[in-house]
Amino acid sequence: MLYYFFEWLQRMDIPGAGVFGYTSFRSLMAVILALLISATFGAQFIKLLKKKQITETQRDAKIDPFGVGKVGVPSMGGIIIIVAILIPCLLLGKLHNVYMILMLITTIWLGALGFADDYIKIFKKDKEGLHGKFKIIGQVGLGLIVGLTLYLSPNVVIRENIEVVKAGQEMEVIHSNENVKSTKTTIPFLKSNNLDYADFVGFMGEHAKTAGWILFVFVTIIVISAVSNGANLNDGMDGMAAGTSAIIGVTLGILAYVSSHLELAQYLNIMYIPGSEELVIFICAFIGALIGFLWYNAYPAQVFMGDTGSLTIGGIIAVFAIAIHKELLIPILCGIFLVESISVIAQRFYYKMGKRKGVKQRVFKRAPIHDHFRTSMSQIEEGCKVLITQPHNLFHESKITVRFWIVTIVLAAITIITLKVR
Repeated sequence: MLYYFFEWLQRMDIPGAGVFGYTSFRSLMAVILALLISATFGAQFIKLLKKKQITETQRDAKIDPFGVGKVGVPSMGGIIIIVAILIPCLLLGKLHNVYMILMLITTIWLGALGFADDYIKIFKKDKEGLHGKFKIIGQVGLGLIVGLTLYLSPNVVIRENIEVVKAGQEMEVIHSNENVKSTKTTIPFLKSNNLDYADFVGFMGEHAKTAGWILFVFVTIIVISAVSNGANLNDGMDGMAAGTSAIIGVTLGILAYVSSHLELAQYLNIMYIPGSEELVIFICAFIGALIGFLWYNAYPAQVFMGDTGSLTIGGIIAVFAIAIHKELLIPILCGIFLVESISVIAQRFYYKMGKRKGVKQRVFKRAPIHDHFRTSMSQIEEGCKVLITQPHNLFHESKITVRFWIVTIVLAAITIITLKVR
């Protein structure tokens, strides 16, 4: 809203009004504003949650190896994150931009889905929360909205890379002057750095392009479901999901900025995406909101984000990566989420295999894997065989959280490096 107001002031030749036209200025303002909203609104919201007794019990100190209890801690703190994202974006963003619209829809959509889950857990006293099929329907529905919008919107275009080789000179990469609809996405470690979904269905001849978009929509649904669930699983220790997601957000912000800058995209030999500069505004608000939330969520946590927050931030990361054609970098960038998900899948599969044989068995002492590092063998039920018992020395959750952050920083660096390694 402020963007349009200052745009009007600029047309009226008001000195200094043009500063709102700079992406860098609005991005910095988004970070600061989101952080302030998250920190100030967070304090008041936590008081309200305590007053209304909207709390959660995650762990009894009696069964924790370090005697850390989490009883009566306010939950549904994800609302703080959502509010701190939406307000700066509404004030500073171009609300007619298709990418900004998609990110706002994603935030509200998954925020509502997570809120419903938390509401059932807390107010209906049902630990299972929202039934799994409704979560899947919600995630698939969002995937369809995002995928079809990117397919059908005339404003979602890219500029292709063109390699020019002149006699006696090195190859030069330039961008076409023509904006085109494309099913191409960035892929790491390959020379051309691009993968076209339409190539997988090339046997369909003249229908390959349409089939490529259908495949793209299918991939979109899978990515959104996988990343939002991965972030949800990662939210098990104080500050872990918020800190990890903030690091991922910084990386995505860098990728979005270079994708929206013609010269930088040309230098890095990645596709130029007109209009994606608004994604930089959004991700800066996302980062600021998470950092402000960490003020209260860091150990010992004064508030939990709940599924309201974890499903939302996972979905935001997924849709953002898809919008800048970097979804195939997610397994690297979101490696922590991937490992958390795999650990749960492996644990359940191995447990069911043993159950058929009448044997109690597990892969890890506890899953998701972050809980494995703070669980002793004495906490495992008698007669249960554990495949991986290392490490024998247990770690405090604050150490596990920081180490997961460090791993994410390394993965973020590798993600950026892949743009030049080919």
